[in-house]
Amino acid sequence: MSKIISISREFGSGGREIGFRLAQKLGIPFYDKELITMASESSNISAELFQANDEMIAKKEHPNNTYATTDPFSPTYEIPVSDQLFVIQTKIIKHLAQQGPCVIIGRCSDMIIEDAFKVFICASTKSRVERLMSLEEDPSIDRKQMEARIRTIDKKRKEYYQFYTGNERGKPKNYDICLNSGNLGIEECVEIIANLVTKGDAQL
Repeated sequence: MSKIISISREFGSGGREIGFRLAQKLGIPFYDKELITMASESSNISAELFQANDEMIAKKEHPNNTYATTDPFSPTYEIPVSDQLFVIQTKIIKHLAQQGPCVIIGRCSDMIIEDAFKVFICASTKSRVERLMSLEEDPSIDRKQMEARIRTIDKKRKEYYQFYTGNERGKPKNYDICLNSGNLGIEECVEIIANLVTKGDAQL
């Protein structure tokens, strides 16, 4: 297995679970939130601050922009945390790609690693609501609230992707394969991707 597998996903589609199971099946490293910890360790910025700005963009003159330092003599003065996180994560993702095969979730990794095997996981809103409701620990959250959460997070991810890559997230031609996890199921998605990447290696 020689490929980096980049998995982009709609919120609630199970893309992270698919990536995790795929990495286990192939016996390769898996990276998602681990990238935040690695970014924190390679900088002087806390993981909590990075977590709060994960897959977000800083909008010009936005009153809620977060900055890592107010020291005017710092090289990162007035550079939003989200921008710093993207730059650091990009370096880390490129470094990981040089180490060997792995599965990376989101964070524009499909554009950062040009020869990655690029996957997009989607599902109907109904399917995603049902999946998220089954995982939700707060009994006060209803279906309408969950639908609103899905719209908000999908919009945030779409803006993040377009801001940092200039491309449209979720457009089929930008990926090697797009899978509907609501129709296929998590395990079938894992099997399809695993078969494709291992078959591709056999043809090299």
